[in-house]
Amino acid sequence: MSGNTFGTLFAVTNFGESHGPAIGCVIDGCPPGLSLCVEDIQPELDRRRPGTSKFVTQRNESDTVQILSGVYEGRTTGTPIALLIPNEDQRSKDYSGVMSTFRPGHADYTYHQKYGFRDPRGGGRSSARLTAPTVAAGAVAKKWLYEQYKTVFRGCMTQIGTVQIPFESWDYVDKNPFFAPIHQTAELERYMEDLRKSGDSCGAKVRVTASNVPVGLGEPLYDKLDADIAWAMMGLNAVKGVEIGAGFKSVAHLGSEHGDELTPGGFKTNNAGGVLGGISTGQELDISIAIKPTSSILIHKESIDTQGESVQVMTKGRHDPCVGIRATPIAEALLALVVMEHALRQRAQCADVIRTFPPI
Repeated sequence: MSGNTFGTLFAVTNFGESHGPAIGCVIDGCPPGLSLCVEDIQPELDRRRPGTSKFVTQRNESDTVQILSGVYEGRTTGTPIALLIPNEDQRSKDYSGVMSTFRPGHADYTYHQKYGFRDPRGGGRSSARLTAPTVAAGAVAKKWLYEQYKTVFRGCMTQIGTVQIPFESWDYVDKNPFFAPIHQTAELERYMEDLRKSGDSCGAKVRVTASNVPVGLGEPLYDKLDADIAWAMMGLNAVKGVEIGAGFKSVAHLGSEHGDELTPGGFKTNNAGGVLGGISTGQELDISIAIKPTSSILIHKESIDTQGESVQVMTKGRHDPCVGIRATPIAEALLALVVMEHALRQRAQCADVIRTFPPI
C-alpha cells in the first residue's frame, strides 16, 4: 500500500505533483449508467480553485477537468473513470531557496527522511494542489448519491483565526470568498487584510454536513462510518482535529442531556452527529475540522538544512494566508467519498434495503 488510493468499492487513485504537467485521479468502481459530463464536475473544482479572491493564493489555475475514460455517450460504463487536470501556472523558481532547507511546518523534513530526497517545488506530492482531484472525484460521488438517495452535502467556515463566525444561512456560503454563512463579511476581510500585510497566517474551523443519508451505513467494529469520516478528514492537508456531532463539547455534557432522545417523529437532538455505534441514524451527518495556519509565511523562522546546519527560512511565493478558506469544498468531497463507499458496501451486503424511521 502506498497511500494514494481512497476507498475499496469506490476506489479513487490520486496522482501528480504540484509543479508537474498535470494532476488527476482514476475512479474505479463507479456504478454504470450514471449520467456524467464535465459540467457535473467543473463547478466543484471552480469552488476550490486558487486565484478566486485576494484572500487566497494568486496562483492562476483554471483547473479545467478532462474526462479521459469510463464515460460513453454521457453515461458511466462501469469501467475506470480517468480525470485529468493540467497544471498551467507553475513557478518553480519560487522554491529555489528551499531546495536544501526544511520549511518549518511543512512535510519537507519527513518526505526527505522517508524517501531520501524530495520534490521541493510547491511541496510536490504533499501540496494542497493535490486536493483538486479529490474534489473532482467527490463531484461524481455527490451526483450518484443525490440521484439514489437525494443526499445533499454542504459546508461552511465557522471560525477564521480568532474570529468566530455565527451561522445565519446556507444561502450566503457561495456568495462570499470565505464560504461563510453570513451576509456581511467586512470583519473577515479586515482581519485577513491585516494578516496578509503582516506576512503571517492563521488557521480555521470548517463545518461540513450531509443530509438525506440512508440509515444503516457503517460497519462495526473497525469500519465504523464515523471512524472512516475522521480518517478521511485527517487525510486533508493541514487538518489537526476532527469533531463529529457535539465533538469535544461532549466532555462537559451530562448523560441526561447528551444522549439523543427518540420520539415517534424522530430524534429530538443530534449530539451524535448522525452516527450511533458506527452506523448512520438517518439524521444529518455533522462534522467540524480544525485547520492549522499556513506554514508558508513571509517571516523568518529557525530551521536546518539537509546537512543539519542551522538556517533561517522565509518562504516566498504565492500562498494562502489561510488554507482553511478553500477547504470547504474539499471537506464536502471527502465526506461524499466516505458516504459513497459505505453506500456501495450496504448495497452489497443488504441488497440496497432502505430503512425508514420509525423502524418497520
